[in-house]
Amino acid sequence: QVQLAESGGGLVQPGGSLRLSCAASGNIFGFYVMGWYRQAPGNQRELVADIDNSGTMNYADSVKGRFTISRDNAKNTVYLQMSSLKPEDTAVYYCYVRIGYTYWGQGTQVAVSS
Repeated sequence: QVQLAESGGGLVQPGGSLRLSCAASGNIFGFYVMGWYRQAPGNQRELVADIDNSGTMNYADSVKGRFTISRDNAKNTVYLQMSSLKPEDTAVYYCYVRIGYTYWGQGTQVAVSS
């Protein structure tokens, strides 16, 4: 059993910033990947960023240079620092951990609007 607790979403103006956090608890061991997908109404869910045990990071092309993912292995927590936010970043952001099976957080709303 793995549980994920997300926080950090909110409403910001274009050009603003937010930091998302996701803390995992439960039976986490071995190699695993943590990160975020996002989904806006009418759109398919898309991968935003992820990071594995070694620190290898992947980003969607749309967020490269603006978002930074990091993790604290001792806390089983992953962070997503988002800057230069755009209206098209508006979505529900879902944290996940993948250990063969994928576990999902409850989602946190990010709204970018003037």
